Formats: sequence, C-alpha cells, structure tokens
Amino acid sequence: MRLLLLISVFLFSCTNSAINSSEPVAKKTNTLTEGNKEEPITLCHCVVGVLNPKTNCNEDYVLDKSLYNLKIDTVAQVKFWRSVMNLHEDSAIMNFANSRKVIEKICVKEWNLKPDSEKKCYRDSVRMANNLDSSCRVLLTTGKKFFYDFSKTSQNFHNGINCFVGNGVDPWFAQAILLIESPNKLQKSNAGAYGSFQLMKDVAKLYGLKVNNQIDERSNFERSAYASSSLIKTVCIPKAHKMLSDLNITGYSENELWFKLLVMHIYHAGSYNVEKALLTFNPQQGNMELIYNLWQAQTARFKNASQNYSQLVLAAMLEMNERTMIAKN
Repeated sequence: MRLLLLISVFLFSCTNSAINSSEPVAKKTNTLTEGNKEEPITLCHCVVGVLNPKTNCNEDYVLDKSLYNLKIDTVAQVKFWRSVMNLHEDSAIMNFANSRKVIEKICVKEWNLKPDSEKKCYRDSVRMANNLDSSCRVLLTTGKKFFYDFSKTSQNFHNGINCFVGNGVDPWFAQAILLIESPNKLQKSNAGAYGSFQLMKDVAKLYGLKVNNQIDERSNFERSAYASSSLIKTVCIPKAHKMLSDLNITGYSENELWFKLLVMHIYHAGSYNVEKALLTFNPQQGNMELIYNLWQAQTARFKNASQNYSQLVLAAMLEMNERTMIAKN
C-alpha cells in the first residue's frame, strides 16, 4: 500500500452543467439495472477530492477500487500499455500482439536503420525462440509519454465530472474518455473525430452541436461533454443491454467494470462492430472474461485499435491512480 495523500471524499454541486438543474449534483441518482431489480445510486459516490501537490489545489477524481479488487493491475496487456504511456517516443517495445508479452525495449532510430530483411529475420527468430508459428504478429510499439499528459488532462476532470453527472451519466465515463482520447491537446483522428471527447461530426450534430465551415463546437468542452454523455446514455448503454439480452446474459449491474468497458468499446467502435466481435466467441456470462476475449476478437472492422481501447482505459486509470497517490484499498 502506498502512502496516502490527503484525500477527502466530498459532495459537490454542478455549477457549469450542460443541463440546467436546481437539484444538487450530489443528490442526483441514476438507476442501475441488476438482474430484474433496479437500484438507484448516487452518481458521484466514487468521486473524491485529491490535493495536487503541483498546484496545491483540490482536484476531482473518480476512484474505481474494482481495478484492484479484480487485480487489473496484474494483467499483462494493461501492464504493457502502462509501460508505453511512460516511454519516450524515441524508444519502443517489441512485443507479441496477442499477449502483449514484452520481448525487449529498443531504440526507434536504430530499428529504422535496419533493412527489411534483417527486421524479418529478427521477428522470425523471436517466434522460434518462443515456439510460435508465423501467424503470431511481432509488433513494434513506440513510446507515448508525449501523448498521455496526465497532469494536463486531470485539470479537466472537475468540469467533465460535473457535466456528465448533470446529464445523469456516471462520471467514470467522463474520466475514462478524457484520459485516453485527447489527453495532451485537442486531437482530430484520421476518421474525423475531434475534441476532448473525440466526437464524429454527425454525432455532434445529432446532439445539437454546430459543426460547419465557420464553427466547430466539438472544441467547446461543455458542449462536447453534453453530446458525449448523451451518446453514452441514449445509445451506448441501451445497445450494450440489447447485445447482452440477445446473448441471454442477465443478472448484471451497469456499475460493474466489465459492463462499463463494453460501453466504452461501443463508444469507440460502434455497436454493430462490437456486436460482430462478440459473436466471434459467443460469451455465456457477463464478467471480465468477456472483455479479455474481446481483446482477442477480430472482424473486418474490429481490429487492433478496437481491441486495445479498453486496455488503454484500464492502463490510464491505474496510471492516474498512481500519480495521485491513491492507495489500493
């Protein structure tokens, strides 16, 4: 157990929520489904205040203790991405794609100078040494420390948490998205997603944001947070329930980690693609094994980036815990 920084669990009010409400955020509840029973919970029950030693200010933070209860910090894929998040871009980790087992750390510049024949020989040799066939992919993953700016993105947690709670959505999702989508600056993906919550243009417009040649409200944090939380509430969560119902999976709660990660996959890849991926292994139960199997599933439009998405969420959550000195209890 690490030394505790002074942590105060607190109740807060949403002063800049995307939806106007006279009800204090601390009293806002949401209905979580558990089997055939509906259980109201306080949305900010996991929100704590953490003293940032750099700014000497209190910052909001969602503390998810299930990460440790489920031993997520010991999972190979999660440990791998945590290493990548702390590695400079001039270095890289050679690894096996299916397990994220680390082969070795190398210099990117030196690797790029090698001829293709030597690179192929290297990959063949590590497969042979590990008794793996040629179908096992050997990947080079460069460091992403420049991208995962945890100190910068944590400054947005307070606003993001308030916006999501104000819209009746678990603030866990706000923190997860902020940690991995645009943690260092506003990003535009190759697919066209933009802003702190990486919204596609059509999705943004669907929830009332202006996106045209003159203005793009996806750059507006509060407006973007409202659209993101609305997408999760009205599309991603209902679609997750529908998929699980079609698979005859019942008796679960929306508050379970695996369910939240499934919702995040839908947010990233779309419900159709996630459903197709689930059907490649037909899960019988709702638990973390469903997510672990999803990491190995592959379809025409659910590939490496989609498999990695929830791995990145888990790794970033754990990294943020460590950086804020939150103890494992």
